[in-house]
Amino acid sequence: MADRTESSIVIDAPPGEVLDVIADFEAYPRWAGEVKDVTVLAEEGDGWADQVQFTLDAGAIKDTYVLDYDWDVVEDGTGVVSWSLVSAQVLKTMNGSYTLVADGTGTKVTYRLAVDVKIPMIGLLKRRAEKVIVDTALKELKKRVEASDRT
Repeated sequence: MADRTESSIVIDAPPGEVLDVIADFEAYPRWAGEVKDVTVLAEEGDGWADQVQFTLDAGAIKDTYVLDYDWDVVEDGTGVVSWSLVSAQVLKTMNGSYTLVADGTGTKVTYRLAVDVKIPMIGLLKRRAEKVIVDTALKELKKRVEASDRT
């Protein structure tokens, strides 16, 4: 199994609200700093995106990639949203998940991520980049969910 980075945060909102923000891919460029463009490529009619194309500009890493999503969630929004890389130019692996668990009146979100790139990179630098991605994503998700106006 590939090395991965994991971190958690508690968001002051019920799991369903957190899940709604995670599933609103078209809004990512407005709140997820490095994501510049998002296109939902496939949806099976259940309301959940199955394949999504992202354009990323994270300084050293610029790429357009497609992720395949699996939504193992229940009606209240708890469960796991996971993804795996379908295609990319720079990325070789980008597998991850959000796990949403009710925590009092809020939601504990655990983000797991494994990233590998096609260009050689020292493992320590790769883990550090993953940590920055995970921590930033969780903080931005928390800020977005807890904002009173999400437009």
